[in-house]
Parts: sequence; structure tokens; C-alpha cells
Amino acid sequence: QVQLVESGGGLVQAGGSLRLSCAASGRSFSNYVMGWFRQAPGKEREFVADVSWSGSSTSYADSVKGRFTISRDNAKNTVYLQMNSLKPEDTAVYYCAAARTRPRLKIGGDYWGQGTQVTVSS
Repeated sequence: QVQLVESGGGLVQAGGSLRLSCAASGRSFSNYVMGWFRQAPGKEREFVADVSWSGSSTSYADSVKGRFTISRDNAKNTVYLQMNSLKPEDTAVYYCAAARTRPRLKIGGDYWGQGTQVTVSS
């Protein structure tokens, strides 16, 4: 019942910034915990960040704390990931995900987007 479409990926130099967007369709967007995951070639998908229903609570993987910021605009049915001070190790396909609860999001989520490629050059 929910479709997610990511955008905003691209190629940037180390130290640069990107802003990813995830547009959601369907009802009750504000009742879903939203998050971002990423997957690099040869690696498992890993959690990056999530944001609560209201946007008042966020959490981050240690690897991105202080550099990435997740936010949401429920009026626009959109979640964002602002990525600053990018490093080559941030290179991955970034996926948007939605779930009814944070535990469910972190174990796999309920809905997923198709992903957007982020490449950070040295």
C-alpha cells in the first residue's frame, strides 16, 4: 500500500554533500517510521538512519553521526537524508524504507524503494 521512490544520488568528491529524497505514496505516511539503508558491492545492507512518525526523534549509525541528517515533511510525504562531509566509504546504493515501528524497520522494514546510487570519489 506504500510506494517509495528515492532521488538525489550522484557522484561527488570526498568532502562534498548530497541531499537524498524519498517520496512516498499511500495513506498514513505520518504513521510510519522512515529510514535509510545502504548497500555497497559485496556487503550486506546496513542501517543508516531513521526518523519517528512526527520527526521529533532520530537515530543514526555510528559511521554517519555528525555528518548525516534525516528529516521528514509529512505534508509532502517525503523523507530526506542530508549527507555532508562525504567519504569514499559512503559509496553505496541508498534505499528508503518504511515500517510501523523502529524495531521492524531495522530488521527489514515493511516497504522499500528501488534505491539511488551515491558515489564518492577520493
